Amino acid sequence: MLSWYGILAPAGTPQDIVRKLNADINRILQAPDVRERLTALGTEPTGGTPEQFAETIKADTARWAKVVSDAGIRIE
Repeated sequence: MLSWYGILAPAGTPQDIVRKLNADINRILQAPDVRERLTALGTEPTGGTPEQFAETIKADTARWAKVVSDAGIRIE
């Protein structure tokens, strides 16, 4: 199992702002000191596009929904 971290903006955030934030975050993730710090914490900084992140969220939600369903897990 892998875990990931991401940064989300509120629904309805204008796309130009989303693109600017994404570009800035990807740039920061490439900075040697940031990469070194994150790697030391056991993470693998990757970055990407908003669309790639949306697909990751969608795929993981579907995967874990199936696990929960197949295992018959219920909220008490």
